[in-house]
Amino acid sequence: MPKPLQDKKIVLAVTGGIAAYKAAELVRLYIKAGAAVKVVMTKKAESFIPAQTLAILSQHDVLTDDWQQKSAQVEHVSFAKWADALVLAPATANTLAKVAHGLADNVLTETLLAASDKVRLLAPAMNDQMLENPATQRNLAQVAADGWTIIAPDEGFLAEGYEAKGRLADLNRIVSETAAALSTELPERDDLPLAGRRVVITAGGTKEAIDPVRYLTNRSSGKMGYALAEAALAAGADVTLVAASKRPCSPAIRLVLAPSAKAMLAAVKKAMVGADAFIAAAAVSDFALAKPFDQKVKKTSPDAHLTLDLVQNPDILKTVGQQKQPGQVVVGFAAETENLLENAKKKLTSKGADLIVANDVLAPQAGFDKDSNQVTLVRADQAPVTVGPESKLAVAKKIIQELVRLLDQA
Repeated sequence: MPKPLQDKKIVLAVTGGIAAYKAAELVRLYIKAGAAVKVVMTKKAESFIPAQTLAILSQHDVLTDDWQQKSAQVEHVSFAKWADALVLAPATANTLAKVAHGLADNVLTETLLAASDKVRLLAPAMNDQMLENPATQRNLAQVAADGWTIIAPDEGFLAEGYEAKGRLADLNRIVSETAAALSTELPERDDLPLAGRRVVITAGGTKEAIDPVRYLTNRSSGKMGYALAEAALAAGADVTLVAASKRPCSPAIRLVLAPSAKAMLAAVKKAMVGADAFIAAAAVSDFALAKPFDQKVKKTSPDAHLTLDLVQNPDILKTVGQQKQPGQVVVGFAAETENLLENAKKKLTSKGADLIVANDVLAPQAGFDKDSNQVTLVRADQAPVTVGPESKLAVAKKIIQELVRLLDQA
């Protein structure tokens, strides 16, 4: 079986944040995935990890400011031409600002500026307050608009000694998103096939309150919905993501948090005004309490029972499917444990959808809270098509390809 980055050429651009020490492991993971790797790094990055370490691991000379000055070649241009993809990881707030404004004051930013026609990914890593600064958010939005794929930072333990958002994304996620960006291309007829289109997507498992402390939910993590939002954004769409819970995502995505089914339906109805497409990727709770408890429910005795009065939640996919306007496309998901195609075909008709993405949640490489997925695309006018198992981002890109075709036919 071929490796996910077999014969691909990756230039890893390392800047001077504390997370630079992880570059050694990232180089190793890229090579393990089948890629050839060259490294370019800033002077400050060398204070965190020696260039010689990365040269030994990558088996290529590392491009630094000192080496560039000694070379008779224009190395930053040759590095950019050699690469299939450039990955800026970690991206400090300072280098992010330079990239957003087209500055080229060191060998790393010169290399990035010379690679505007290549696949480019950027993984920010910085203190949470720096990350949330309006200037940083503007810079992230600008580089996303310029064609960079943003690999959103994780929440975790920061160098400052507390937990918050800003930690460099998991290295395996960086590798998988690089593979997805290189292996799955959108239709060649147009660089941005969803340019000018508005797409509404739902994500995550909704939560229905039992009392102020507890709620009913399901196993959905929201990863698939967020991956679809990123894929739609990369295809040029104006994306509104209505999510039950917050995960890292590109700042150019309009994120609306709606934890319950009723809140999600209200947000979707508002977002669908003037929209071109709806993708219902969220796992919406089928039932909610008729009347949640105002106070925390206490145990009364060891053998006490608690009976919950549950009522059906609104069906978001069916509501949108029945109310869709001419030209609008509706895509639904069917998470099944048995009779996958039969149930998906029934849902295609009953929900008024144009496409059902069916997945067996019990399959080894699919289902809830995994980084990979395997789905079957079910349409009324064609035979079912199986996609995967692949990373959720790769699967998302293929679903977006199908959405493009549906919109062209609408």
